[in-house]
Amino acid sequence: MLKDSLDISFDMILVAIGGNAFSHAGDPCATVRAAIAMLQAEFSDLMVSNLYETPSFPAGTGPDFVNAACVFRSALPPEDILSTLHKIEADFGRERRLRWGQRTLDLDLIACGGTILPDSAVQTHWRALPLDRQKTETPDTLILPHPRLQDRAFVLVPLADVAPNWVHPLIGQNVTEMLARLPASNRADIKAI
Repeated sequence: MLKDSLDISFDMILVAIGGNAFSHAGDPCATVRAAIAMLQAEFSDLMVSNLYETPSFPAGTGPDFVNAACVFRSALPPEDILSTLHKIEADFGRERRLRWGQRTLDLDLIACGGTILPDSAVQTHWRALPLDRQKTETPDTLILPHPRLQDRAFVLVPLADVAPNWVHPLIGQNVTEMLARLPASNRADIKAI
């Protein structure tokens, strides 16, 4: 499934894919693969990472996940892309009941090129939010780039397959550099499927 990575420019859309519950498509691996097929039907020139088995986050909150990432080009506004992702999640029975709980499918809009939404101050606020507050607070607007991407190996490992050179517009590091900054223990339990 892995294609050669592109030189990621500012019009590239980065999406993280994951799931750890059965859907109508089958087990989490089958669900992620079926979701990728739907994404390929919606967005052209989609590049997809390998699939990975990753521990639940936070640790102990459920079965292991199957994670992947994809990149594609789009002229659509971020809100329209997010709406499409939410429709695909709903097609697989995604229900938003418990933060960080078990789910059939999770499609996270990670970045739209170098777009910062709603602005640098708000993005930085959510990026710096301590973990204990992340458990109970959620933004009421789309935040781009995703405020937790630099902290999550389960996002960065798949992204490194397809977008290693994408640079976070506020941190100033690319995916490979952000991944290298994480403790080795964060990457140790992530296994290619």
